[in-house]
Amino acid sequence: MEIHKVSTEVNGAELSLEVGRFARLADAAVMVRHGDTMVLVTVVANPDQNKMVDFLPLTVEYREKASAAGKIPGGFFKREARPSEHEILSARMIDRPIRPMFPKGWRHETQVIASVYSYDQKHEADVLAAVGASAALSISRIPFDGPIAEVRVARIDGEFVCNPTHEQIEACDMELTMAGTADSVVMVEGGAQEISEDEFVEALEFGKEQISMLVELQNELVKLCGAEKLEFSLPELPEGLEEAVESLVVEQMKEQVRAGAPKEIRTERRRTLVEETREKIKESYDPEEYPDHDIDKIVGKIVGDIEKREMRSMILKEGKRLDGRGLEEVRPINVEVGILPHAHGSALFTRGETQSLGTTTLGTKLDEQMIDGLRPTYTKRFLLHYNFPPFSTGEAKRIMGTSRREIGHGHLAQRALEPLLPDSDEFPYTIRIVSDVLMSNGSSSMATVCSGSLSMFQAGIPFKKAVSGIAMGLIKEEDDVAILSDILGDEDFLGDMDFKVAGSSDGITACQMDMKIQGISMEVVKRALAQAKAARLHILDKMNEVISEPAPDLSPFAPRLTTITIPTETIGAVIGPGGETIRKIGNESGATINIEDDGRVIIAAVSGDSAQIAVEMIKMLVRQPEEGEVYTGTVKDIREGLGAIVEFLPKKQGLLHISQIDHHRIEFVADVLKVGDKIEIKLLEIQNDGKFRLSRKALLPLPEGFEPEEDRGGGRRYGGGGGDRGGRRYGGGGDRGGYRGGDRDRGGDRGGYRGGDRDRGGDRDRGPRGGGDRDRDRGPRGGGDRDRGPRDGGDRDRGPRDGGDRDRGPRDGGDRDRGPRGGGDDRY
Repeated sequence: MEIHKVSTEVNGAELSLEVGRFARLADAAVMVRHGDTMVLVTVVANPDQNKMVDFLPLTVEYREKASAAGKIPGGFFKREARPSEHEILSARMIDRPIRPMFPKGWRHETQVIASVYSYDQKHEADVLAAVGASAALSISRIPFDGPIAEVRVARIDGEFVCNPTHEQIEACDMELTMAGTADSVVMVEGGAQEISEDEFVEALEFGKEQISMLVELQNELVKLCGAEKLEFSLPELPEGLEEAVESLVVEQMKEQVRAGAPKEIRTERRRTLVEETREKIKESYDPEEYPDHDIDKIVGKIVGDIEKREMRSMILKEGKRLDGRGLEEVRPINVEVGILPHAHGSALFTRGETQSLGTTTLGTKLDEQMIDGLRPTYTKRFLLHYNFPPFSTGEAKRIMGTSRREIGHGHLAQRALEPLLPDSDEFPYTIRIVSDVLMSNGSSSMATVCSGSLSMFQAGIPFKKAVSGIAMGLIKEEDDVAILSDILGDEDFLGDMDFKVAGSSDGITACQMDMKIQGISMEVVKRALAQAKAARLHILDKMNEVISEPAPDLSPFAPRLTTITIPTETIGAVIGPGGETIRKIGNESGATINIEDDGRVIIAAVSGDSAQIAVEMIKMLVRQPEEGEVYTGTVKDIREGLGAIVEFLPKKQGLLHISQIDHHRIEFVADVLKVGDKIEIKLLEIQNDGKFRLSRKALLPLPEGFEPEEDRGGGRRYGGGGGDRGGRRYGGGGDRGGYRGGDRDRGGDRGGYRGGDRDRGGDRDRGPRGGGDRDRDRGPRGGGDRDRGPRDGGDRDRGPRDGGDRDRGPRDGGDRDRGPRGGGDDRY
């Protein structure tokens, strides 16, 4: 098969359509490329008609391959599975503009599949897929009254851009996706920052020019490789059946459409009329004589066509609608707020026979939704979920999970509200709105906008302005046009347009338009927008009568957010290894903690006490020790002869030397302190090596008769609390110096133990170890009385090492802070 390619330039990059290289067994396949983004769109139609259906059997799928962006799918299965919300929304954006272009009576199963195979992180693939679908249908044998084209229009700094890059979309104040033929607009959907109706029309006119260019590009492709269209015919009805039904029901139908009854009464009357007509028709048309026709279904369709004709005629000629309203009249509105006592915010919005129950829930940053698609993973802080249960239309249907319609309607309502949300810096909550449609007879998505806005006000969210929405309809016969405000479900079904407009009193924030005919002129769009504005403001007035601004306080059941700032270098200490510390804070306080990279700590708690506990725990973690400060510490370890290890701040420990426990002499540390004891201590000194010297004694009142002692400083390694001698191995102070090195005075210039040069004897004759004559009578090691004297000078009666009478005092202390010869912790 020959390869054909046509191209043009859009937003500074080549946009091309290529046929003949890929998927040649499909009825048609087009590879659309813009920049380095590539989408393959295929169309296939079953050659045989499906006689069991009386509708267009069209399905559209849009799928993104993770490999297109150089990614591997997340999750356990590591392959693309069910479509994401973005993929579903993109499929709808393809389906809606191409569906009206199929001829009436086309009953061949038709499938359109768009697959994204390359994504350059700039050019979006969804609008390219719609162009590819139109191009593939146009060159195929499938009857299609196209081409159509779809473009995205963004306004950046007052200038319109066609098919903007992702970065340009982020910077714009208006984004519309629109589709149409060379002459008319077929579909519009988008959002904006409160734009005027005139600005909206300007965007449509700009987009229409771009659509015409892409339609012409497809026409070039059709000339190169277009196939001859299939011929098909509608099944012929039994002769005279249509006239027979007409004669039976036309007068009754004229009365029914003008009766101005509620939906359930109209539905019951229609059902009764159809059943009576079927029974009468069977007298003349026996179903057994027409095995190729479903007489009951045909009768129902003919009655429906008569109803549609009479309704449209009544609206165009008499200006009267099915429920008796005028063309611009909005149904009665009822608003209630706060009807769900435990919800953070709630509102019940009722407009005629359409009712939405909106609930607002506040959460923390941890509740944000993570989106993993072709673009880098990001999160959403505003969620709106729309539910459409079957009872809302008085039907009993199987619930099969969230439908595409529910996703699409929820997305539209979310777009309408999102521009007026408070900034995350001002209101750092995650916000979720759930709209449960309890009754539906016309535009439940716009009722969702109203209930969502009201529930956020009632929840106390600083939502900037109230937002409402309205659905407009259209009846068009030749040059006769009627625009309907606040359409009913039947007016939507039997009419030619569904045009939804949402916004505040100052401008449009979202819109959606779908045509059931092949487009309308811009003049009709302008009329519809002006009429929609009047209806939107009327609804806003009704809403503001009940609640016109956010409640002053949040619900007592909503989490309160407390924000503190910590030094960025302490973030790791607050999180802890593997998140252990932050989880502990959450468990003990009952709060939820989130830490930003800039050091902001956001604490969410329902009660103020819970938040305060978390704040204090975090402040303790990042608090820096200061000399002279008093702390409440926890005894972590007892070191007999040395003192106690005390944690006075989280992850900050110091030595409470035995000499600093009390004014009195302490024989055994365990007699005074135990592991786990809470004690008040004072930080005496932060030493050069980062060690902490603590004192309990400094906080105790001086006993009567005691004289305050001078703090002589700590040992070289352990920061001991003074004393004349200090521990032999711990450097506990005094004249002897520190452990294992350095110069120390051990009784003359002796030097450090086990290291360094030292003069062990000074000017004294010690003599050999084994005894012998020397100036100092040491005596044998085995015992005996001898006058040795203290090592650091001065007279003392020490006695032999293994016994004898001498006043030595315990090895672990006494009035000389010596400490044991072995053990201890070298860190202190």
